[in-house]
Amino acid sequence: MAFLNRQQPFLLALGIGLIAAGLCVWLRTPLPWMIGPLCSTAIACMAGLRLKAPVQVREGGQWAIGTALGLYFTPAVVKVLVSYIGYIAAGVAFALLLGAVCAWLLHKLSGVDRTTAFFAMAVGGASEMASQGERHGAQVDRVAASHSLRIMMVVILIPFLFKFADVHGLDVFIPGARVVHYGGLLALIVLTSAGALLFKRLNSPNSWVLGPMAVAIALTASGINLSALPEWMVHLGQLFIGISLGTRFTPEFLHTAPRYLASVALCTLVALAIAASFAFGLASVSGIHPATAILATSPGGIAEMSLTAKTLQLGVPIVTAFHVTRLASLVMMIGPLFRLGQYLQRGRN
Repeated sequence: MAFLNRQQPFLLALGIGLIAAGLCVWLRTPLPWMIGPLCSTAIACMAGLRLKAPVQVREGGQWAIGTALGLYFTPAVVKVLVSYIGYIAAGVAFALLLGAVCAWLLHKLSGVDRTTAFFAMAVGGASEMASQGERHGAQVDRVAASHSLRIMMVVILIPFLFKFADVHGLDVFIPGARVVHYGGLLALIVLTSAGALLFKRLNSPNSWVLGPMAVAIALTASGINLSALPEWMVHLGQLFIGISLGTRFTPEFLHTAPRYLASVALCTLVALAIAASFAFGLASVSGIHPATAILATSPGGIAEMSLTAKTLQLGVPIVTAFHVTRLASLVMMIGPLFRLGQYLQRGRN
């Protein structure tokens, strides 16, 4: 009984998420298994309901998405991606510049200090940017709130805009393993989970996405196709990610610096518009489909944007490669870039 009482906030979040997912499936919304749970649990939390998603739930969702994405990287796909290395590098440089521009805009609009604005607008994961920001003196609560709002807006806006424009089914890539073999699935679960634990031990960001993805890529690129993931596992992964994002919101969220949150929302819309313009330019010179380029260069998270690509069948390996490279580059470069910015600022003063 005591155990069930402790788990009640999670079980309630899971129930709300499942009902919302079912409703979104019935309404035929895009990404019903993530958007439904995300929006419903966020609204419930901000209304004062006590919900919780343990870290293991988020990791389980990330494992499912990371593994599913890794299965797309067949030898033929890897060859194609090698030819896009220059464009991927351009995408990383653009993401860094976009974060700097939006940080300047957030500072001007909200009046928040430059350090907080810099880490709040960096196009990276919420936990990594909050941790880096705390190390350099940023207001951690503002940084975390900014990334939560940004991810929520991007996850909702892009799929709905694509659905409205009837953009889907343009992906020429298919997973290496397309049939579920339960013996192979068990081996795949063990190997990819070991990869996640190894990445976690190495203090890698998003270890439960990148570790399983790295193992699945290594197997698939080598021509070893153990098993596809059952569709219910992918749906469960989306559900877990949705409630993990939604339960980040609190009753205090809407009451914390309304001007700041409004500024973050405006900066996110500006970032989406700038990223879309860059994506169309990238598509014109690279031959990547514009819809795939938009997902690849959007200011969203790796799991969310790659999952959107998978659901809408839009260049999954390309989108994944862009976001993984951006994430790795940002984690390594964000600290030195911040210090460089401070040095240049002192030089002007």
